[in-house]
Amino acid sequence: MTDRSGPWARLSRWMFVLPAAAYLLLFFGYPVVRNAVMSFQQYSATTFYTGAAPFVGLRNYATVLSSDAFVQALPTTVLFTAGSVLGQFAVGLALALFFRRGFPLGGVLRSLLLLPWLLPLVVSGTTWRWMLDPETGVVNAVLRGLHLSSTGVPWLTGTSQALLSVILVNVWVGVPFATAILYGGLQDIPPSLYEAAKLDGAGPVATFRHLTWPLLRPVARVVLLLGVVYTLKVLDIILVVTGGGPAGATQTLATRAYELSFQQFEFGRGAVLSNVLIGVSFVFALLHLRADRRARAL
Repeated sequence: MTDRSGPWARLSRWMFVLPAAAYLLLFFGYPVVRNAVMSFQQYSATTFYTGAAPFVGLRNYATVLSSDAFVQALPTTVLFTAGSVLGQFAVGLALALFFRRGFPLGGVLRSLLLLPWLLPLVVSGTTWRWMLDPETGVVNAVLRGLHLSSTGVPWLTGTSQALLSVILVNVWVGVPFATAILYGGLQDIPPSLYEAAKLDGAGPVATFRHLTWPLLRPVARVVLLLGVVYTLKVLDIILVVTGGGPAGATQTLATRAYELSFQQFEFGRGAVLSNVLIGVSFVFALLHLRADRRARAL
């Protein structure tokens, strides 16, 4: 028998861990640290040629966090994230419950449902931009044809309508992911529990409230957490569909960071907003871990 506590056994375990640790440090740890350092420097396009990036302390943070653009983008980010995550979760849960019943061609429909998630975001955004065009879009053409609107809806040119449009597009993109994860969680619930609930006279609402939802709650937390993290960094859809307009109505912290870094070439200030997004994601991750520990302790 081999000694599992010997030095060679410990070394072999570390050899399995080291590749993953090296990957995380190289492609995740280093960029995060480099971004944090950059946020304290006056890092601009000339820095790439001169190599000089003066240390400015908290000046970048004070400038960015007190700007009117940040004040406008912050509530927009909250609305966009909340609307997208809740929409994705609600529709995804409804579809997961629908597919759980089982019916002919159900597997084919679940496969087709993944298409919005598999398509490149630029392709999805371009298609939706064409569909929502106020003048030539198919959505307004249908509304006019059904006599629901005589002039059409300014999906991309109205301030409130534009934000609603990008939320709907992001919900459409994220629903397949939420459905797949929640459907997998439903499959892990033993059918015998539903049979027992049915024998006890529980209806569909009571069964969902007292059986399905309590057992699905850990999976639901993961879906909500990943939805928040993914939505906070959404950039492609907004840039393609509205470009952050009109009048900054769809400008989020992610698009503002992109604008500072790659349009105004103020990389230090753009790094500030990136750090804000990383910090918010980290807080949600900690809340999820804390809730998970409490659930396991019960």
